[in-house]
Amino acid sequence: MLLLALPASAGAQSSGPAASSPASPAVMPVYGYEVVRTLPHDPTAFTQGLVIREGVLIESTGRDPSSVRRVRLEDGVVLQKRELDPEYFGEGLTEIGGRLVTLTWNNGVGFVWNADDLSPVSRFTYAGEGWGLTHDGKRLILSDGSPNLRFLDSATFAETGRIPVTLNGRPLRQLNELEWIDGEVWANVWQTNFIVRIDPTSGHVVGIIDLSGLLPEGLVKDPTDDVLNGIAWDATNRRLFVTGKNWPSLFEIKLTGPR
Repeated sequence: MLLLALPASAGAQSSGPAASSPASPAVMPVYGYEVVRTLPHDPTAFTQGLVIREGVLIESTGRDPSSVRRVRLEDGVVLQKRELDPEYFGEGLTEIGGRLVTLTWNNGVGFVWNADDLSPVSRFTYAGEGWGLTHDGKRLILSDGSPNLRFLDSATFAETGRIPVTLNGRPLRQLNELEWIDGEVWANVWQTNFIVRIDPTSGHVVGIIDLSGLLPEGLVKDPTDDVLNGIAWDATNRRLFVTGKNWPSLFEIKLTGPR
């Protein structure tokens, strides 16, 4: 999300205990990381959503203008790109059944694209804001900056339920980009170096991944804006990729720990 565009109440939340909880969990496994390899990434891509499909990186971006794009993994070359109309600020993305589904921040409009050629298929509406998006094979799972994950029917896009996310019993806000990995929802916590692992049944955070230091400080132009955001899981080859908004690198990592 864009810092200056957030309401004052959300800014207050981000500085409160709930947002800072991942830094000091009471009894929670905290994982570190090892970098397997570093790959090029478009430093002008304001990354909002990230998936791997058939060895190709698919990415949604926000601002100037927002887009959905297919990217060659090995060298970061943009193979194909569709830009959104200027009125839309692009957000999260997922792929399900050969379709790409993307959100917009505060327009209440989502888009469906053909995953092979990015041709537009349809659009849909939803209540509230759109931040991150993933799916569990049946339902879409949406984050909106609140402590809730919302479940949508993948065919009709109607909301079918929601669950509050808690860390050590306390609501956890600012959940941003999402990825479904081995039965868990992994979520970037906006403006932090943490990814949380969420049990989708209970909403409890069951683990924290600390990615501090992943991108050298000298490469971060704006520490409040160019933040960690983007998780892509290659289930076939069991590879994990992460990046951030306006980051010049995409990282393949593996977890260490917990500590």
